[in-house]
Amino acid sequence: MTQKALRLSFTPLLLILMFTAAMAQSGKVPPFRIVQAGGKIFKAENLPQGKPVLIIYFSPECDHCDHLVKQLLKRGPGLKKVSVAMITHLPMATVADFVKRNNLAKYGNFYVGTEGTTYFVRNYYGVVEMPFTALYSRQGELVKKYLHQPEINDLFEKLNHL
Repeated sequence: MTQKALRLSFTPLLLILMFTAAMAQSGKVPPFRIVQAGGKIFKAENLPQGKPVLIIYFSPECDHCDHLVKQLLKRGPGLKKVSVAMITHLPMATVADFVKRNNLAKYGNFYVGTEGTTYFVRNYYGVVEMPFTALYSRQGELVKKYLHQPEINDLFEKLNHL
């Protein structure tokens, strides 16, 4: 393969990596796309405007992720003012089971789905451990990233100031 052909074959990959790096540094909600348990496609742009956003990258099979959701739901009224996007890369069957097990369909502010094998959100944040959590202000600015399971009181303290 010639040097020119080699350069051309790496150009699309390089552009994707540069775009992802630039987006990650912007501090804005990433332009994610997920498929929800009912098969509906949900995009970041569909999130309600003017509300804080909590993005949780999770595994439906993770005990820590399950525990985090249960802690969030116990806070009830304090959680209503935030949009919660729960994103995984695992298959739809595990997402549907997670939604059912935690009765999440009754919460209009929870958007749970899979990004499949695109790994866009996972790569955007460089997720290594789950649950990964990112909190955004009403204006879509990053407030805090939790690389590990967040301490629930700290999370709600930050939420209450938004």
